[in-house]
This record gives sequence, C-alpha cells and structure tokens, in this order.
Amino acid sequence: MAHCAIHPSILSADFVNLERELGRIRGADAVHVDVMDNHFVPNLTLGLPVVKRIAESTQLPIDAHLMIEDADHWAPRYAELGLASVTFHAEAARAPIKLARDLRSNGAKAGMALRPATSVLPYLDMLPELDLLLIMTVEPGFGGQSFLDLTLPKIRTAARAAADADLDLAIQVDGGISLETIERAAEAGATVFVAGSAVYGAESPEDAVAALRRTAGSAAGGTPRTSSE
Repeated sequence: MAHCAIHPSILSADFVNLERELGRIRGADAVHVDVMDNHFVPNLTLGLPVVKRIAESTQLPIDAHLMIEDADHWAPRYAELGLASVTFHAEAARAPIKLARDLRSNGAKAGMALRPATSVLPYLDMLPELDLLLIMTVEPGFGGQSFLDLTLPKIRTAARAAADADLDLAIQVDGGISLETIERAAEAGATVFVAGSAVYGAESPEDAVAALRRTAGSAAGGTPRTSSE
C-alpha cells in the first residue's frame, strides 16, 4: 500500500478552541493552516501571530497555505516561524522561482498552489524548485465545497512530470476531499490530501484521518496516466 499523507485543515475546526482541536488529530501527518487576506480570496482567516501560536501549540508539522496577495513579501516571513512547509499561489507571486528558493533558505519546504483554472503546463520546468505542488480541487476561499473532477487531468500531468524527472515532489490536493473523492485523487497521482469537514465533521477526527489514509493508500497503487492540462 502506498504511503499517503493526511493534512487536516483547521479551517473546519472550532477556532475558539484550537488547541483542543489540534489534540483531536494527533494521528495526522501535519496540520494544514489556511491564511486568507480577503483580497486574493473573498475570506479572512489568520495571520502571522496566530499561526505562530498554533505552531507552538502542537508537535505536528505545520503546513501553511497562503491565499494572500504579495506572496513574495509575506511567504518568507511565515517560513521564518519554523513551519514545515509554506505554500504560495502561483497567481500571487511575481517571481515564483526566487520565492521558492527564499522559502527553502529559511528552512521551510517550498510549496506552490494552482487554482482549478490555472494550467500546470507553464510551471513544469520549475518543479525541481519545489517540494510540494498544491492543486486546488475547489475554488480557494471557503471550506465545504464539492470536489472538481476537472482537476484530475492536471493532477495526472503533474504526477507524471515529477515521476519522469525523478523528483521527490509531493502532489497535494485541497478541496472536497472525502472517502469517495480521495480515491479518484490518489489514483490520479496525488500523495498529500487536505481534508477539513471530512475530518472535523466526523465523530472521531482521529478515526477519520486513519480511514482517509487507508483509502488513499489502497487507491494509489496504480501509475498515473499521461494527460495534458
């Protein structure tokens, strides 16, 4: 069974009791923290001080997803907090290669995210600069949306390109991930799965994490098919 990582999104957690909510996902591979500025996306969540306290309140790695403008300026500041990975949006970066290198130089894994309608093809040559490629499977901004199957060809293309170049690149998906949709994403080549309501909406978030990991691992045995997106 292939290893698949589950990163619960605290966007679906109880923000008033975040420390307790973090304790409910101890079996997760990392905590996915969504940072939104109400400019790049129409929602407002957390900033640097809160993310810093979240990182201090859990032993789990922090996987920060920055849905913000001026990523070139702000993303390195999140990396300086000692986070495990920091992901910026390609659509919000003026110099994505330089930014990825800045994140790595600050000790964080470098991630880049693409909106559902953004093609991965212009970015294939820069995949060696990344540790993680996040393919949004919903429009970024709000939790609880339905998985967009139109993103599956993009996942396949990215996974094939990473395999052909022998890259140690995580292919992350975020949006509408459930026990049903995680199979399709894993079969397409995704290896890291962000799940919000599927985890925090369950009676036992720990059990939900384990079930998602098993389902993805079982589905990930095949080789991603060649496609273009």
